[in-house]
Amino acid sequence: MERLSALDAAFLEVEDSDPHVSLAIGGVSIMEGPAPSYDEFVAAFAERVQRISRCMQKLHTHSLDLGSPEWVEDPHFDITRHLHHMAVPAPGGDAELFEMVATIMERRLDRERPLWDCFVIEGLSEDRWAVLTKLHHCIADGIATTQMLAQFSDDGAGESFATHIQAATEPEQRWRINVNLNPLSWARSAVNAGLAVEHAAWGAAGLTASLFSPAPTTSLSGPVTKMRRFAAARVRLSDLHEVADAFDVTLNDVALAAITSSYRRILLERGEKPSRNSLRTLVPVSVRGMNHFNMTDNQVSAMLPLLPVDEDDPVTQLELVHDRLTAAKGSGQREGGNAVISLAKNIPFALSAWMVRLLSRLPQRAVVALATNVPGPRTEQKLLGRRVLEMLPIPPIALHLRTGVAMVSYADSFVFGITGDYENAPDVAALASGIEEGVARLVAITHGLRVKRGIKPRAAV
Repeated sequence: MERLSALDAAFLEVEDSDPHVSLAIGGVSIMEGPAPSYDEFVAAFAERVQRISRCMQKLHTHSLDLGSPEWVEDPHFDITRHLHHMAVPAPGGDAELFEMVATIMERRLDRERPLWDCFVIEGLSEDRWAVLTKLHHCIADGIATTQMLAQFSDDGAGESFATHIQAATEPEQRWRINVNLNPLSWARSAVNAGLAVEHAAWGAAGLTASLFSPAPTTSLSGPVTKMRRFAAARVRLSDLHEVADAFDVTLNDVALAAITSSYRRILLERGEKPSRNSLRTLVPVSVRGMNHFNMTDNQVSAMLPLLPVDEDDPVTQLELVHDRLTAAKGSGQREGGNAVISLAKNIPFALSAWMVRLLSRLPQRAVVALATNVPGPRTEQKLLGRRVLEMLPIPPIALHLRTGVAMVSYADSFVFGITGDYENAPDVAALASGIEEGVARLVAITHGLRVKRGIKPRAAV
């Protein structure tokens, strides 16, 4: 039996701490028609689910948390209990689809069964149909989820943008002793190890300090209800690359700048004044190496930058986002968070579980937003012979966050999926449109700079 890591189990404990929260993550794949029959869909998935052992396993927990939960085979596994057939009402546009997505995602998964469900959704306009896949965050992080869901496609897991993330391109860090009789080698190893430990320690201290720095009170954080809203913003990946190249920043910087711009507008429209400390954002960072891409688990750390919602100028916003993300990376926050998670493995599970439950029940006032970027497939996918037109990521919200943004790249599209609390974030559609406008403004500024410099704009891909 395979045990959950402390981080995997933490998602269960955080969910247990608030009855209004479901910590399922999800994705919607929108396909060209015609939709397959339900029987055809079940037959195909019954075969493909055999590739993913976690889909046929359920949780086995221990009384009094005397041991971490384990994955065990479900002796009564029946795929028809996980595949559902639904249809959106006319006219089958985004509004109808997004309302259905929110309704499905707000319900908790049944822990007596394998922690996933799949919904075939018909009735979309322009002869389209969709598949919504929902699984618990204790199973996998964003990258593991995209790799897992790719196994359901016709070609299996293909080339992914995830191979270019920092952790995937770094050599695996191994903590072991190499026998070497050269004293100079001992000294170099000791110095390098000491520097790495110091870097991680400073990073962990920075994360801790951020968590104990309450943000100004705004409508962006606070208690949530059980109901959710969903919206999506769609931009071209090539546009993000064009802006990133023009300003010598990363694609993630451009995406976060657009998110910053939209949150600033939302706060102003709600009659609130954005300040420098208004938008401390949880930015998950993958620590998954290439050799772990096919593992279904959570391998993430975090950074907690302050996004500059107090700044109005889009170029200055972008520069500040870049500077603050660079500072967060250089401060060792990623390494510090990873070190803390690694140390948790050595703590008795009962103690770590009780600590997580206690801390997650306390009012969290430092972090007010989530922005997670999940690299998706580089090439167009097919499902049952039908082209996958687009993919929409669905993040959860918890710990007093009233909105969360997940981003996914697919072929030449880049989509922001936004989850919001139904009562306290009624303007998630405005948040989505604000992100699209934020990207459009940066693209227009980039084109203006190219004209001034006499550089031809990059051809559309």
